[in-house]
Amino acid sequence: MEKYSTNKETIVMSRDEVRAFDRWAINELGIPGVVLMENAGRSCAELIKEKLADVTTPKVCIFCGTGNNGGDGYVIARHLLNSGFSVVVVIIGDRNKIKGDAKINLDILERLGQPIERLNLSDSDIAGRVKGFAAGADMLVDGLFGTGLGGKLSNEYKQLIESINAQDCPILAVDIPSGLDCDVGEPLGAGIKASWTVTFAAVKKGFTSANTAAQYTGEVFVASIGVEPAGDTSD
Repeated sequence: MEKYSTNKETIVMSRDEVRAFDRWAINELGIPGVVLMENAGRSCAELIKEKLADVTTPKVCIFCGTGNNGGDGYVIARHLLNSGFSVVVVIIGDRNKIKGDAKINLDILERLGQPIERLNLSDSDIAGRVKGFAAGADMLVDGLFGTGLGGKLSNEYKQLIESINAQDCPILAVDIPSGLDCDVGEPLGAGIKASWTVTFAAVKKGFTSANTAAQYTGEVFVASIGVEPAGDTSD
């Protein structure tokens, strides 16, 4: 894992290039998606452990969407549990929408005995629920949305993101701060304001194209998912 700096040459990917790279890794190289997810989540967990190394009994609250970004969150939770952390895992939305690789990792987590919390966006007190889940945490993890997010956020998601930002707690964003447009680097109505972002395989275009992006990403670390974006990954 390498810290991103504007002074160093680095690979930058757009949303479409990220999708093409994932397809190439899975379809052409034959790396199962669940392996890529494992590598991504483990990298995030390693940085969390590094940042909380001085905390005696560390506690982390992980907010997970119903897609693969949430799947990364379940991997993070498992690795933190293995390291003796106290972990709160919160699914945002309908857990029946969780499929594929994300569902595999959620099932593993539950078989390990980890309780899974849920926040319904129709709840009348989103801010209060977020505050309750985050109580006593040393770090929050944003695993809500990935690079594919487009269009304006609903009012409920804006309230959720603003509620997470309002906690007096550092945030680590998984791949990209939720709400941030991957290509433009501007929030789609609201954006997680992270202290650190662990982004996978390459820096995302929006991190470099908007002067305001850094206030959402914080420090950016580029983590390998087991294969590097070299050569032609387009269809």
